Amino acid sequence: MPRFSIIVTVHDVAGRLPTALDSVLAQSFTDVELIPVCGAPDSPAGLLAAEYAERDSRVVPVTGDRNAGLRTATGTYVLFLDPGDVLTPQALTAIDARLRDAGGDEGADAVDCLRLGHERVPWWEGEPTTDLLEDADPGDVRLPVWATAYRRAFLRDHGLAFPAGRGADLGWAGLVALAAGRTEVLHTVCVRRHERRQGTGGTTAGAPAELLDQVEPVLERAAAQGLPEDRLRALFGQLFAEVLDELAAAPRGRASFRRAGRLHRRHRPAGHRATGPRERLLRAGAYTAFRALLPLGRRTARVRAYAARTVLRRRRVLLYGWYLRRPLDENLAVFAAYWGRGYACNPAAIHRKARELAPHIRPVFLVKEKELPHMPGDVESVVIGSRRYWEVMARAKYTFNNVNFEHAVRKRPGSVHVQTHHGTPLKRMGVDQIEYRAVAAATGSFGRLMQRVDRWDFSLSSNAHSTEVWSGAYPSAFEHLEYGYPRNDRFYTAAPAEVAAIRARLGIPADRVALLYAPTYRDYPRDVSAQFDLARFCDALGPEFVVLLRAHYFLDGDAGLRRAVADGRLIDVTSLRDTEDVCLASDALITDYSSIMFDYANLDRPIVTYADDWDVYRDTRGVYFDLLAEPPGHVARTQTELARVLTSGEWCDERSAELRSRFRARFCAFDDGQAAERVVRRVLLGQPEEELPPLIPLRERLPVPAAAVSRPRTPAH
Repeated sequence: MPRFSIIVTVHDVAGRLPTALDSVLAQSFTDVELIPVCGAPDSPAGLLAAEYAERDSRVVPVTGDRNAGLRTATGTYVLFLDPGDVLTPQALTAIDARLRDAGGDEGADAVDCLRLGHERVPWWEGEPTTDLLEDADPGDVRLPVWATAYRRAFLRDHGLAFPAGRGADLGWAGLVALAAGRTEVLHTVCVRRHERRQGTGGTTAGAPAELLDQVEPVLERAAAQGLPEDRLRALFGQLFAEVLDELAAAPRGRASFRRAGRLHRRHRPAGHRATGPRERLLRAGAYTAFRALLPLGRRTARVRAYAARTVLRRRRVLLYGWYLRRPLDENLAVFAAYWGRGYACNPAAIHRKARELAPHIRPVFLVKEKELPHMPGDVESVVIGSRRYWEVMARAKYTFNNVNFEHAVRKRPGSVHVQTHHGTPLKRMGVDQIEYRAVAAATGSFGRLMQRVDRWDFSLSSNAHSTEVWSGAYPSAFEHLEYGYPRNDRFYTAAPAEVAAIRARLGIPADRVALLYAPTYRDYPRDVSAQFDLARFCDALGPEFVVLLRAHYFLDGDAGLRRAVADGRLIDVTSLRDTEDVCLASDALITDYSSIMFDYANLDRPIVTYADDWDVYRDTRGVYFDLLAEPPGHVARTQTELARVLTSGEWCDERSAELRSRFRARFCAFDDGQAAERVVRRVLLGQPEEELPPLIPLRERLPVPAAAVSRPRTPAH
């Protein structure tokens, strides 16, 4: 009996099915049974499911609906996914550990339902919405079916099955909530849903009636069960919140409105209070007034939202202004990276060194609220936008950021701001973008940009090229600190044992050459999956190599990518937070125009440039130098050429070493493993330049060696 049965329901649309299936088969936890449920075995989805079954015995295709998949399942716990859902890496391991911590799988203490943290990604690939269920009611029927693990014996013993018709998820969730004994929550993102774009046709007239067909049996069973009043009130409120939303969206629904009113009056628990005028009008049967209320309600909601934003803005201004009148805290330092996206990059490296060399300084790190669970436990974190945030921003003597702080932040006399940046510039930056229309439009007001730049006291550089670019792209009075990038210190200070540990954690076989593939972002439309077939590329490389993919979101969902992951030829490291770890674990880099090449060159490991659209990128984004004339290694313009460079051994030949040597001489001048110490001693300890650690000559530096490849060393300078 497998531990988990994963049922993936397909409505004969095969396009996104591989994404879901591969996310299950790629899990390190392998005690699973994968059941794709398709409408017909000869449909595109059915044929694709059959292909998976031929490759992996854990795949058991079924024809029918979710109930057919449930009847086929033999696992201890069951999960339901749709084609747009994926399990996050290590999700099943986390779920299994949470269930084992909670107790056994049988008896009164068994967990019937485990609610899972989840994430919704908008169809336009915008900022995902994460729900870690910190404050969720485990019995909430509105929690998604696709983010719950169900004990199969519990479902079997209570005869639970998905009801027919639209809105079945709500009916199922209601019946499960009534029957479940013990429900637990896992505060970790285990499922990521890629939302599908909804058309503009609106809700159909019959939709409320179909939803009521799901709600009515739940209410009747709850009444027959004699549910405690508090649970009954909660269930009733949740169900009718869904009903009211459906009625409001329906263009014509008088009959459904009357039916809903009868249900409301018949099943309303004692002590239940209406949540607003919509529910009161439903109870009274006032359909005309209910319809008339909707436009007014929408206008009122917009007015209230605007008023709330105005009040919050005024409160923020008053609060921040009050803190600005208090004296600077001479021992307070604030750090932030990538607009609050976590503990990373140069600010994190400086933060670590500050705690070592300047213990009198109190360092705090700014993050978005959703990043708090991922922060190191010994790092004091402050949520951006909170009251504490405005206090530390007003009173901190020192601030460090690899991007700009928001425009409302004021630069106080006596405070010190260090702009650490987050890469060596190949593409145009700052005011140098003005002549490139698409990029300039995305940047916004250059006047406001320069106001933020005027807050800088220091700007970090890792090479003379960067110093020159920062001077022109951000013309202001700041001082350049040509100390190197602190995040690159690890490339010289890490031990070989640390590299081996990272590779083991990522699952890189000891006998494989690990190629890090890290493409950059494009400011123009690009069908990446059509232009670079990762599965075919991995096939062409052969068994000697494994590819570490650090992708942007535009590669997410590519079927070829997921098959390569499932076959073990490719490891998706996109979600890992420490880029330095991924670089250390690899033996060579494949990139296009990403600034990661400048950092990676410090490792003195081979770099191959894949420049299939260089002309478009150069003309659209603007660049500071011709990368193809001064590359860090061999250049490939087609996928076939790229595979040949790698399989022939050219990627690590003497020509590659010569090109890398020239590249390192220009772009790795200041990175010697002591950058963070220089910054801390100069900025936080106030030491003069002559007391800082002297620069180690490039020819004397010893970057941590690669794990799997012996290759010619770069010639000395």
